[in-house]
Amino acid sequence: MRELRVRVSGVEWDELADLADACGGTPEEWVAEVVRERLRTERARVGVEAGRLAGRHAALLKRLGE
Repeated sequence: MRELRVRVSGVEWDELADLADACGGTPEEWVAEVVRERLRTERARVGVEAGRLAGRHAALLKRLGE
């Protein structure tokens, strides 16, 4: 597993710590879950867009593959 440092303001840290505590976790756990969720969301969005573009340009992609 890799480590990532994120700088936040004092106010942001306080809010994050309060939210994590209210949710029953640590700020680090909460941030890691937020990052995972964002990655899932963006992966899905990019997949949909790639499918849309592939369909729209199917003929061109077929010619390029020949």
